[in-house]
Amino acid sequence: QVQLVESGGGLVQAGGSLRLSCAASELPFLKYAMAWFRQAPGKDRDFVAAISWGGGDTTYYADSVKGRFTISRDNAKKTVFLQMNMLKPEDTAVYYCAARLEGGTSWNFDNRFQYHYWGQGTQVTVSP
Repeated sequence: QVQLVESGGGLVQAGGSLRLSCAASELPFLKYAMAWFRQAPGKDRDFVAAISWGGGDTTYYADSVKGRFTISRDNAKKTVFLQMNMLKPEDTAVYYCAARLEGGTSWNFDNRFQYHYWGQGTQVTVSP
């Protein structure tokens, strides 16, 4: 059974940093594009960042996190990371990892309905 398990969330002051991890199991990791989404209370689940399958040569970011967040993947460890720097209170949310199998329809990286598997989420809270 495919599992995506996030870790690394927590409470941090504004301006601080966190590094989220998402470990995949029972998944041919190289064949999956990976992404991070986030959901604040009472809001939709929004795109944060994505990385292409294979070598992860292509990355995408929401405008709100460009220059502050970095997505990366370690295929040997079947893990995707989200390095979050210069955190702001508005970054407070539950962060979810998602995986999409390559092929099929064209990949709209910011469309959450195109992802096949999801993790359970990890809470990130940024205090003022």
